[in-house]
Amino acid sequence: MRTIEPKPRVAVARCPDYETDNLSRGIRSCLDLLGGMKSLLRSSRKVFVKVNLLSPLASVERAIFTHPAFVQEVLRLLKDCDVDITVGDDLPSGQGDLFLPSGYRRVCTELGIRLVNLKETGFVEVPVRGKVLDKFYIARPVLDADVTINLPKLKTHSFTLYTGAVKNMYGVIPHGQRVDCHRRFVRNDIFSEMLVDLLTCVRPRLTVMDAVIGHEGEGPSAGSPKNIGLVLASSDGVALDAAATRIVGYEPLRIYTTYYAHERGLGMGDIDLIEIAGDKLEDVEVKNFKHSAFAVSLFRRKLPSFLYAYIQGQLGLIPEVVSSRCTACSECVNICPVRAISVLQEAAWIDEKQCIHCLCCHEICRFRALRLKQFPLGKLLRTGSSIYGRAASAVRKIL
Repeated sequence: MRTIEPKPRVAVARCPDYETDNLSRGIRSCLDLLGGMKSLLRSSRKVFVKVNLLSPLASVERAIFTHPAFVQEVLRLLKDCDVDITVGDDLPSGQGDLFLPSGYRRVCTELGIRLVNLKETGFVEVPVRGKVLDKFYIARPVLDADVTINLPKLKTHSFTLYTGAVKNMYGVIPHGQRVDCHRRFVRNDIFSEMLVDLLTCVRPRLTVMDAVIGHEGEGPSAGSPKNIGLVLASSDGVALDAAATRIVGYEPLRIYTTYYAHERGLGMGDIDLIEIAGDKLEDVEVKNFKHSAFAVSLFRRKLPSFLYAYIQGQLGLIPEVVSSRCTACSECVNICPVRAISVLQEAAWIDEKQCIHCLCCHEICRFRALRLKQFPLGKLLRTGSSIYGRAASAVRKIL
């Protein structure tokens, strides 16, 4: 039985760019529609802010992490509430201060706010009655905080199709456990169940999404920036993900993290049962938003397990090294959970028989030296699914 309140509210406001005045107006508008920042914090004194920072870093123009100007405006509003603020994410060590090139170090220094690499703060084992896991290791600043505020970026994802509010919290567990989960849960439906297990441990009080410039195609890092021009906010991150995915052309409940969280009563995924405040979704829908080549209108619960496993195998994307771009830096070698990558003759080489298609290598490559290829049947299925999706969208608008 569902335990969440009916009609959770998602606030939507236009924001054309990252100019300070426009950001301030858009973010404040969303929060006012939710009752204001102070009302959302209630009597909380310690706040942890989870940003979305991928590593290794690329330029801010590639739109793969929460824009520092966006983070700055949210932090300014928090400062007005007189609370103890910590900002953080889990980043590799030994590569210098990765918060510096992202712009986060400058923002937090100017505002006098603590910024931490969660790897350096320690993790605490937390038991969970999950569907696929029985424990997580959660970063200590997250557990110490009264409230967590989630600042995701709206992006596609070549494995989970979409990454937003729910998946952004994956960064509060250590790198080692994340790699192990990629190794163990090679099907996107089971991997998504694991992400929802994590949601039972860490439930952000507020999610404010940077959808000013999103990321389309083969996200979360190898696609392209896409002008969306929006800020979204909600106390229900699942509902926010449902609204965000509808805006960029997905059926919300076909995103596994949204579907499983909805089914387990951890948020509202049914778009018809969500109150949209501010701009209407139909007025801000993004035309021709490119989904990952993996994204299809097939859904796990409608297929027998053996058939779904076969189809997902055909739809799986295979990373392929572009030798002319590869610098043999070995970052893909180090992140591969099954050791399927090695460096041969000054370029990376992938053993396709060992590859589990988790795409961690594709996500981490800063030189775009990994492209994705697909099986012929997968291409055919995707084409058919695309036709179906466009037809379904047209029918929905008529009705």
